[in-house]
Amino acid sequence: MSQTVRTRPEGSARALSEAYDTALLDLDGVVYAGGSAIVHAVESLGVARDGGMRLAYVTNNALRTPDAVAAHLTELGIATEGSDVITSAQAVARLIADQVPAGGRVLVIGGEGLRVALRERGLEPVESAEDEPVAVVQGYGGPELPWGRFAEACYAIARGMPWFASNTDLTIPGARGIAPGNGAAVEVVRIATGAEPQVAGKPLPPMHRETVLRTGAERPLVVGDRLDTDIEGAFNGEVDSLLVLTGVTDGAQLLAAPPQHRPTYVDADLRGMLTGQPEVTETDAGGFRCGGWSATAGEERLDLEGDGEALDGLRALCAAAWTAAGDGVCALDGGKALARLGL
Repeated sequence: MSQTVRTRPEGSARALSEAYDTALLDLDGVVYAGGSAIVHAVESLGVARDGGMRLAYVTNNALRTPDAVAAHLTELGIATEGSDVITSAQAVARLIADQVPAGGRVLVIGGEGLRVALRERGLEPVESAEDEPVAVVQGYGGPELPWGRFAEACYAIARGMPWFASNTDLTIPGARGIAPGNGAAVEVVRIATGAEPQVAGKPLPPMHRETVLRTGAERPLVVGDRLDTDIEGAFNGEVDSLLVLTGVTDGAQLLAAPPQHRPTYVDADLRGMLTGQPEVTETDAGGFRCGGWSATAGEERLDLEGDGEALDGLRALCAAAWTAAGDGVCALDGGKALARLGL
């Protein structure tokens, strides 16, 4: 895919909720963490929805069904229908259905979300390699998933069954911190078998295809907290993205982002959907200005001068880092500049 290399976050004179017709929102780390709503999320989403923006929730977590996710969001104060939720379980079920006979048995290593999605596609979930499955599918099964389930997957894969994974996120944010995600579990099976799964979730095309088919979005905005899933998924789908800093991505990771991980917009939380975005401009000295801050790329480090909103300083630093890196990764030290911003 040939795309223009992004060298700075973009500005927007209009509120993002007005400039785009549909928000494709990640959940963990964006809307909630550990089951509790992230600060400002409920109010911001309500205002965006009341203003006419469609809200669709796109998650790599395959554990829960769309109806269960919708019920949870509604309990948090965000009125949601099951049809508003798109999961990696749905994406991987479509991927499997395209490759195996109708009604085929699929060995499930994961939770109820996978089983419901498979049945939706006319496939039969089974629990054992001895149940004559035609495929194996692996998705996040929660912290209580028994170790023996991984062995069951290995037995079937060793017999030649094709292996599918809902997603390969190595981590998942929770109320107590960062925990192992489905990608960590996939690595267990990969190491044991030497096999490679077909993956459906973000950032890969099957998830984007599933999202477009189910939402009908014409001017979508991907909203997420992860560079390697949400933002790269938007890049692969050639749509704009908003990175919020309420999840796993920090300032240092953002400055070092390669082209496919550079978001269109950057904001602290979901309030960023309701506002315009400040413009980042180039200075006469070859640096970049946003708000009251100016950033430049030196020989060894990124330098920052001025004062004002910390996010404006981060946006200026992104422009300096991404421009210096071109289509690579910025190796300049931005630690001192980020510390000045408290990031």
